[in-house]
Amino acid sequence: MSIHAVVWDVDDTLFDYTTADRLGMRAHLTAEGLLDRYDSVERAIDQWREITHLQWARFSAGEATFEDQRRERVRVFLDRDLTDAEADAWFQRYITHYEAVWALFPDVLPVLDALSASHRHAVLSNSSLHVQDRKLRALGVHDRFETILCAAELGISKPEAGAFLAACEFLGLPPHQVAYVGDHPEIDGRGAADAGLLSVWIDRGGLYATIEPPVGPHRIASLAELPSLLGSDTRFGAPSTFG
Repeated sequence: MSIHAVVWDVDDTLFDYTTADRLGMRAHLTAEGLLDRYDSVERAIDQWREITHLQWARFSAGEATFEDQRRERVRVFLDRDLTDAEADAWFQRYITHYEAVWALFPDVLPVLDALSASHRHAVLSNSSLHVQDRKLRALGVHDRFETILCAAELGISKPEAGAFLAACEFLGLPPHQVAYVGDHPEIDGRGAADAGLLSVWIDRGGLYATIEPPVGPHRIASLAELPSLLGSDTRFGAPSTFG
């Protein structure tokens, strides 16, 4: 069955979130005078990432609002009982450093160009529209997508099937005519496959590179492999590096 649309994850799929988060937090901790609290910069950054994942899980489970998970990340990281306003101010100072190093992965624009005439495009993210709309505008790719759907506004998060099906419904296409591309093997990969979409896991050799890949998603190492996987009529593309 032909694939008529591609729905994209954003962070660590299109946007190099991991690098921006680490470089931004390094600059922020330096500016805040907090580096002396940790054995190393990398340890501080790893702790921030661990806290982020835990608080994001609370948000995904409906146990916290998007704003509250941000505030709790700051409180846990600093081990301080901050007011909402204090936590928001600290997080906003971090955001300033983080946004200064935003960048797309180098394979993003070539694949969007290659698929622009053959496929429709949309975004489905577990973040909020306020965050991702602004980010995609800053990165210069906002107009590439028909819609940007986010968990905070949908009221449902990946890997729940309803999140993926909401994107298909917006596009007016059945799931089997839609591909989903994301970096997380379970949240994106298995979630999209279970919802009936053509699931594509972009494995860039990061946090999840050593795990056993789930059954269902097609695994690629670069977005250059995507056009051939979709059967797109384009010379752009590369064979899969995974056997």
